[in-house]
Amino acid sequence: MRYRIQKDDRAPAYLQLYRQMRDDIVAGVYPYHTKLPSKRLISDEVGVSTVTVEHAYALLCEEGYIEARERSGYFVIFRTDDGFVASASQKVAHVPLADATADVTEAFPITVLTKAMRGVMNDFGEAILQKSPNAGCLELRGAIAQYLARSRGISATAEQIVIGSGSEYLYSLIVELLGRERIYAIESPSYQKIEQVYRACAARYEMLPLGSDGIESAALWATGADVLHISPYRSFPSGITATASKRHEYLRWAGDDGARYIVEDDFESEFSVSKKPEETLFSHTSCENVIYMNTFSRTISPALRVGYMVLPKHLVATFERKLGFYSCTVPTFEQLLLARLMSNGDFERHINRVRRKKRCELSHGFEAK
Repeated sequence: MRYRIQKDDRAPAYLQLYRQMRDDIVAGVYPYHTKLPSKRLISDEVGVSTVTVEHAYALLCEEGYIEARERSGYFVIFRTDDGFVASASQKVAHVPLADATADVTEAFPITVLTKAMRGVMNDFGEAILQKSPNAGCLELRGAIAQYLARSRGISATAEQIVIGSGSEYLYSLIVELLGRERIYAIESPSYQKIEQVYRACAARYEMLPLGSDGIESAALWATGADVLHISPYRSFPSGITATASKRHEYLRWAGDDGARYIVEDDFESEFSVSKKPEETLFSHTSCENVIYMNTFSRTISPALRVGYMVLPKHLVATFERKLGFYSCTVPTFEQLLLARLMSNGDFERHINRVRRKKRCELSHGFEAK
């Protein structure tokens, strides 16, 4: 067994072990249906407690890489053999979500917000009245890049990040960036405004039906689209979260020849009840064909109307050439405010507080049953 816990790695031991085992599962070291070593065996050979191993196994279960079978152990359910997942033919069991335009999941503390506002005004003065750079203020783009690196496993520079006034605006920029001649595929059902924006942009699109684990495999591989727009975490309004197998299937569909792209709409995933943030497709791919998107509508306030996208490195110059003339649609003050909240830790403290509360509510719900 080659698992090693690095003392100089800032990540906790259970997360290091989880990542190493996940990579082995994806690489086929543990094929589909294989039984994993016991927690005691891993503990003895790696030199960590069984609690550490248990936490790593729990994360692998939550992400859909393995499953626990009573009195039998842990078995791999991730598969890459033919691109088709066993449950893909199942129809969506609708669990309607609240309106995607509704209020935030948990109100951001107004006292923290007003303190940050005063600090920005005191520190920047009249600079808050200046025009923002077209792609967004470097302070916010840098803060987002650092946040994504430490919290989402996404490695990107500030130059890859574009700030805009909400998801709908960014959807339209993506169409202009990739081209109207392409065919865009979206989930069915999906957030209505995605379809409305593609229609308004005169872009061709296809609706791909969702199964219980994500887009049905047969529809995915039969589509004539070359851009796939997905919400892997709790797609609205179905509430479907793509499994680990399905997320990797999306990446296999995109390939590595640059002909296809994935738009990863990561709305609200920060508030997952998992012990770690949800995995992103952007962090898993090295083929430079995933555009990552997120907003602050749920985490801070929908009134801010601030979103961002992370471009693959090779698209940065193309974006600048084709769309770099567009002025940033978010006021400088709001960008500097968000940068401060992310840089001083207030943003992540709020997210962690909400996630702990949701986990507590969920556990109490199970106990009540």
